[in-house]
Amino acid sequence: MDDKLQFIVDERARLEREGLLVNIRTVESPQDAWITVDGKKVLNLCSNNYLGLANRQRLKEAAKKAIDRYGVGPAAVRSIAGTMSLHNELEEKLARFKRVEAAISFQSGFNSNIATIPALVGKQDIIFSDELNHASIIDGCRLSGAPIVRFEHCNASSLEQKLRDNFSPGTGRRALVITDGVFSMDGDIAPLPQLVEVAERYNAMVMVDDAHGEGVLGEGGRGAVDHFHMHGRVDVEIGTLSKAFGVVGGFVAGRKVIVDHLRQKGRPFLFSSAVPPADVAACIEALNILESSDDLVKRLWSNTGYFKERMKQAGFDTGNSETPITPVLLGEAQTAQEFSRRLFEKGVFAMALGFPTVPLGKARIRVMISATHSEQDLDFGIEKFIETGRELGVV
Repeated sequence: MDDKLQFIVDERARLEREGLLVNIRTVESPQDAWITVDGKKVLNLCSNNYLGLANRQRLKEAAKKAIDRYGVGPAAVRSIAGTMSLHNELEEKLARFKRVEAAISFQSGFNSNIATIPALVGKQDIIFSDELNHASIIDGCRLSGAPIVRFEHCNASSLEQKLRDNFSPGTGRRALVITDGVFSMDGDIAPLPQLVEVAERYNAMVMVDDAHGEGVLGEGGRGAVDHFHMHGRVDVEIGTLSKAFGVVGGFVAGRKVIVDHLRQKGRPFLFSSAVPPADVAACIEALNILESSDDLVKRLWSNTGYFKERMKQAGFDTGNSETPITPVLLGEAQTAQEFSRRLFEKGVFAMALGFPTVPLGKARIRVMISATHSEQDLDFGIEKFIETGRELGVV
């Protein structure tokens, strides 16, 4: 090993020693309630397949037809020759579904954030960001070059204080307030009405990353803005098509002037190849399903309530979650890693999450509930959680 790479070996040793090394398992089947992982059939409690659409026959058929008609790849960026009629159809449907003026799609939710934030603010402006915002928001903020002021998690009073201390409207300097809609590690929901009210007093733009709210919150899964009836008061919504929609990609929805601006300034739109036709067609079919019925969303919430209640009765700490994201808080990373390993041995796939994904001392098993789970599936998972919790002295 070259001396110049010894730092990698040392860092891996530290991660192993502290129980922070990521154990990457291999899934060998379609995403569903039960999947095959590393050769073992296990109950799936950690994918983002909220509505069970990732293996839905209608989506698979739509993808196959798109391949026959359009081929397998766009062969260009969107701004040159990569915008197909399918992309336009998806964006029109997204705008209608989200009840906004316009939408633009990207290769991922991560790309949606790093495209949007630098296009709205620069070095002369200022960003106000919730202290627990997702890594893609953090990276987008850094790429913008704008100063970043963090406000206390889900705290409108803290946001107001930060705005008052750091920003004066009418100076030509732009302010952007950014929050997740649903926070991916704790499952809590941002207090959008209070945050927007504060931002409006300072004429600040408001941006919500609703990756975990799409397909989950609001009427028929239209997201956190719809959930709070805040249409027209949130300037930008970032969404993903890789979680509840079951496919891949991301999008920005909101005011037409912003969407048009991103077609000119969004760097992933301009400099990275478009999403392939099969994926776009599958996303369109997912939207068709959600527009026609809210049965899957209702099933998701029914499963969520059942699982959380049973886990709390068993003595587990599930934090402040208000959504299907259910953190089972365990404290130290080593405990969470051992808990996950034993669950897997018992037939339950639920990964441990530790620092830096969550703060030190806040390690957990993050359970992701799906509409595909039956009550019997959830009973099996709860039983194995209780067995493991007793073995490790957690409950």
